Amino acid sequence: MEEPFQIPGLAELREQIDDVDSTLLELLNRRARLSVAIGQAKKQVSGKVFDPAREARLLERLAERNQGPLKAEHIVSIWRAVLSASRSLQKPCTVAYLGPEGTFSYFAARDFLGESMTFAPCRDFCEIFRGVSLGQFDVGVIPLENSIHGTIAQSFDLFSQYEVTIQAEFYSRIANSLLSRENSLDAVKTVYSHPQPLGQCAAWLRAHLPSARLVSAESTAAAAWRASREEGAASIGHRSMAEKLNMSSLADNIQDDASNWTRFVVIRAGEAPAGNERTKEEANFKSSLLFTVPNRAGTLSDVLNVFSAHGVNMTKLESRPMKGSCWNYIFFADVECDLSSAGRANLISDLRACCNSARVLGCYPEGPRLDSTANTTGF
Repeated sequence: MEEPFQIPGLAELREQIDDVDSTLLELLNRRARLSVAIGQAKKQVSGKVFDPAREARLLERLAERNQGPLKAEHIVSIWRAVLSASRSLQKPCTVAYLGPEGTFSYFAARDFLGESMTFAPCRDFCEIFRGVSLGQFDVGVIPLENSIHGTIAQSFDLFSQYEVTIQAEFYSRIANSLLSRENSLDAVKTVYSHPQPLGQCAAWLRAHLPSARLVSAESTAAAAWRASREEGAASIGHRSMAEKLNMSSLADNIQDDASNWTRFVVIRAGEAPAGNERTKEEANFKSSLLFTVPNRAGTLSDVLNVFSAHGVNMTKLESRPMKGSCWNYIFFADVECDLSSAGRANLISDLRACCNSARVLGCYPEGPRLDSTANTTGF
């Protein structure tokens, strides 16, 4: 019998890869043991397992040191999985998200926090905020705003109702697909989705399905389940739901703007850190806050002048009606600095002097942009 052709040198190369894999396995387990020891040390001082600032510095440093041929984004992706596993070894972590499984929020949470977390689906944003504030969940992942369709008003309102802190932020690119049991657009009479994707795809829907009935659902996954059971129905959501529900994707990337991103935040229970927790302000830090001002001319201008006087750029300002107080408003703001830094104590003092109330919601690193063609993200 003729021996099969062997590629010269292939066996030796595979042996070398096997040796490298064995070394990697040994090093990963060595790192895991150190991570467990760190977790034990944190328990002595009630230290939090998820430290987004440290993780951001680590990923940035690794990307800078990388000499290839692996791309920087591949290095970051690999280490996100390693960090997720390390967190789970230190302490099992339950992550609340807008369910059911298969929503854009689910994929976004998994992309950012890694697959080693325990993901808990919730019926609505209120359940996430309430569960996090009561300690039922370790953290929650909340969509805050979309680059096309604007802010998610309910998310902002719930910050004023629950004692939670923003621990991290990240941005996920959105790629919406039209999913259906039908084989053509002509057969689609009803389209289900969360209000945000319906708004993000409004122009496409007008152009391709002008007569279709648009129906809001509590999530994109719930919309997909409903559409999978109805003739003449379709849903807008994550493309991966098509295979899960025996549907087809009639059209992909149907959002009105290719540059379509959603900003998510990770929330946890408790107040934002005090100024003595970090003595030096870190670069590329952001802070979010809620504040109210006296109802007279110039009071909002006074707040803006405080940040201007301290050389701090405000990147977002949103007003929302104050619950239980007609025609009074609460303001949500993002600023480019670390308000928990001891060096910002005078700014905080000046801010409180011109506000009725001021509450720092969180101080966190500027979030990464996650753009995965396999797991594109939105709600």
